[in-house]
Amino acid sequence: MRIGLAQINTIVGDLTGNSRLIEEAYRALVAQGAELVVFPELVVSGYPPRDLLFKKRFVTDVESATRALAAKIGAVPAVIGYTESNTTGHGRPAFNSAAFCHQGKILVSARKCLLPTYDVFDEDRYFEPAAAPTVVEFGGQRIGITICEDIWTHAMISTRRLYNGVEPVRQLAAQKCDLMVNLSASPWNHGKGSVRHTLVSDTARQLGCPVAYVNAIGGNDELLFDGRSLVTDAQGRVLGGLAAFRAELRVIDTGAAAAQIAPTFEREELADIYDALVLGVRDYAQKTGFKKALLGLSGGIDSALTAVIAAEALGPKNVIGVSLPSVISSQHSRDDARILAEKLGIEFHTLSIADVVAAGEQTLAPIFAGRPRDIAEENIQARARGLLLMAISNKFGALLLTTGNKSELAVGYCTLYGDMCGGLAVISDVFKMQVYALSRWINRAKEIIPVNSIDKAPSAELRPNQTDQDSLPPYETLDAILKGYVEEGLSRADLVAQGFDQAVVNDIVRKVDLNEYKRKQSAPGLKITPLAFGVGRRIPIVQKYVS
Repeated sequence: MRIGLAQINTIVGDLTGNSRLIEEAYRALVAQGAELVVFPELVVSGYPPRDLLFKKRFVTDVESATRALAAKIGAVPAVIGYTESNTTGHGRPAFNSAAFCHQGKILVSARKCLLPTYDVFDEDRYFEPAAAPTVVEFGGQRIGITICEDIWTHAMISTRRLYNGVEPVRQLAAQKCDLMVNLSASPWNHGKGSVRHTLVSDTARQLGCPVAYVNAIGGNDELLFDGRSLVTDAQGRVLGGLAAFRAELRVIDTGAAAAQIAPTFEREELADIYDALVLGVRDYAQKTGFKKALLGLSGGIDSALTAVIAAEALGPKNVIGVSLPSVISSQHSRDDARILAEKLGIEFHTLSIADVVAAGEQTLAPIFAGRPRDIAEENIQARARGLLLMAISNKFGALLLTTGNKSELAVGYCTLYGDMCGGLAVISDVFKMQVYALSRWINRAKEIIPVNSIDKAPSAELRPNQTDQDSLPPYETLDAILKGYVEEGLSRADLVAQGFDQAVVNDIVRKVDLNEYKRKQSAPGLKITPLAFGVGRRIPIVQKYVS
């Protein structure tokens, strides 16, 4: 069978725009000779719709849009992900469903069996699960339909749940399918592409039939969807795969020979991370209506990396870089900011904050009298920068990008209402050592980020001769501790047992826990790791647990 894979980029809630994309993709794939067209999970509504599902008309509006789409489906059937009302009288008010459409009608609605409630997922909040997957008989073929999590019960999946013994793949295996399709909206994190490849291949071998896996593409809030749709034969060999991080339509024949190379699944990790961040910035800006982006350029590596990503995402002419030196800012930092802007071809301005800082200190002097200078005065600089950047953002309608990395955000090495000001935290899920690696990768062919920005000791430059390592361990050590504590849930004792100094571990863990209140007020950040600061990590601000 010739399967049309419709890997399209939708916007949550844009029922009109999404329907237009679906209709256009269907017509294009039919013209290419598709005998069945498959779309991603909840493609009509966009994924994830979250609490839009609680709005009175949302589910019924999605159903109406899906019926209108079905009316335009001809002799070639299409499987379209949508939200379906639960009219059974019990359970959650909706199903996460796939409409099997043919000749103007929805012939069958297949419902998702397994509803994930870990990390960024909260589907049990909205949907009622089905007891078993659906098999559709069409054209002499038995087609099993599953939706995303329905195939994520593999032993290698660390987040796999026990769903009261419901295993859709095993249930389908007993029904002898000729083809299985899986409609997915599986968010990306680095390393996940190869896991999906293995998962789909093993599913095909278990079922003894080809599998067509169609994944969403695009950025929606903090989540990034990488596509990488694929079709395997009954032996799990890849027959064809679609692009990573871009929309694509392709017809793949289940009777064709297996591909010699698994396309898109063995990409370099740094290339994946870079493309994911570029996609995230582009989609966040465009889907929220911003045409321009703005950021402060300190001359450091974090703002440099963010500027490169923004210029790639939106085009250099749509990025504004602003250097905001204080009286203690080094000349090399000012030069590095200017050189970067010149290399990228972005708009560049220099605004001194000396007078703003002086005015703030003068105004506060009566209250601060008799007290030594400390972080309060240092943070006036950061907040002066935030004040000016937000004013520029307001005046020119530009999206302000924050430039802090995951290492800094974890330990609170950032200033509320200062450098944390902005609408999108581009690299807030990128550890500092990854920032270095990405920057060197960007410079692999020619120097784009000034070498001095990469080589010099990192510093917030909030006081003379300050470096990050005045109050933090080397970033290699810090990142390793943070990965263990934040992402893997290890205790202090676990980390010390791995060889880390106990005093250092205690200090870092204390800082992570103490600064939860800052992270709750931070801009949404693009998720690239298995566990980011955001909706997938719900640590209370007020808590006294000591691990």
